[in-house]
Amino acid sequence: ACTTFALKLRGAPIVSKMPVPQRNHLLDRLSADDLGLLRPHLQEVRLDYLAPLCEAGRPVQHVFFPMSGVASLAKTMENGASAEVGTTGNEGFVGLPLLLESEHAPTGVQMQVPGHALRLPARAFLGALERSQSLHRVLSRFAFALYTQTSQLVACNRFHDVEQRCARWLLMAHDRMPHDDFLLTHEVLSMMLGVRRSSVTIAAGQLSEMGLIEYRRGHVTVTDRAGLEMRACECYWSIRNEYERLIGFAEKEYAD
Repeated sequence: ACTTFALKLRGAPIVSKMPVPQRNHLLDRLSADDLGLLRPHLQEVRLDYLAPLCEAGRPVQHVFFPMSGVASLAKTMENGASAEVGTTGNEGFVGLPLLLESEHAPTGVQMQVPGHALRLPARAFLGALERSQSLHRVLSRFAFALYTQTSQLVACNRFHDVEQRCARWLLMAHDRMPHDDFLLTHEVLSMMLGVRRSSVTIAAGQLSEMGLIEYRRGHVTVTDRAGLEMRACECYWSIRNEYERLIGFAEKEYAD
């Protein structure tokens, strides 16, 4: 059985111009008993741009269940260049190595689009996993969905043009935000797509000229969702459908 997650947590309220979504889809999938194992340890936090959630090669200190925003798993090369290998938002959680019985993160995880999350200490997370096989099963379904996403992104970066990939990434970010507009810099988008900033400028400009988005001063507004879906490559729906199959990722909801 599933339960609707009501946000009643410790800590002072966060003052923000951005409305705070009241849910994480993965937490929504948990039974009341499994959610009860996590609830006493959850704390609401705001995650700003480039906030580090995990550092590559370092022990995982906390697990995060995002409610809004976009966290990216990025692999950094010896020369300092980075490329995205996965994206997580309010459909999942950050801290996957702990689920797979590893204390250290193989990749860094940073917020690329600011948002809010529910955070709990790694020790509390591991304790809950030891007490509940059903919790482990639900979280493992997300792990497989993320694996599928990473596999799809490898093919996407090989076969699809920058404009299609840009549309795909914007849709994935849009799914995870409460409104049509969100912060997103050229620098972030170029790293996420693994291309130069000039290529991002051209791709975003083309999408803007088609009336699909507005992109100015580090802000993106999705103005034609259906048109953006048509312009995106097949990878968006392949990833989205797998999340829906495995964890019931709900249709996008908009705050009033």
